[in-house]
Amino acid sequence: MTRRVEVDSEQGMLALGRSLAPRLRAGMLLYLEGELGAGKTTLVRGLLRGLGYDSHVKSPTYTLVEPYELAAFVVYHLDLYRLEEAEDLEALGVRDYLSGGDVCVVEWPERGLGVLPEPDANVRIEYDAGGRVVALECYTKLGRYLCGGCEV
Repeated sequence: MTRRVEVDSEQGMLALGRSLAPRLRAGMLLYLEGELGAGKTTLVRGLLRGLGYDSHVKSPTYTLVEPYELAAFVVYHLDLYRLEEAEDLEALGVRDYLSGGDVCVVEWPERGLGVLPEPDANVRIEYDAGGRVVALECYTKLGRYLCGGCEV
């Protein structure tokens, strides 16, 4: 299942994240793809806001992972842009993040190929005429549930 949404601003990307947030479920793995500056972290900020997280949300570009503890589960936001080799994910403890009942959102997942499992959904953000087109490709039952909430 694939859903496409046009987003014309940062506020629109935040709104998309907020609209998807109620459909996040424990154990979900999401991949985020897009060029630098496309809005991946902004989408994550919207997801977290939609889950009731009110504190600062930062890009984990330098730390590689930022955990956000919520009432229902922890959201692990991973940014693999600076990852040298996929095997480095083992030292980071990625299996611990993926084995529990938490949510993992991974930016630059292609840098973890061979170590990361297949996601429930892949979110691809592309530039389009001053805005963005967000394509959600949903592969599993959890992913298809998430895609059902794709509205702004």
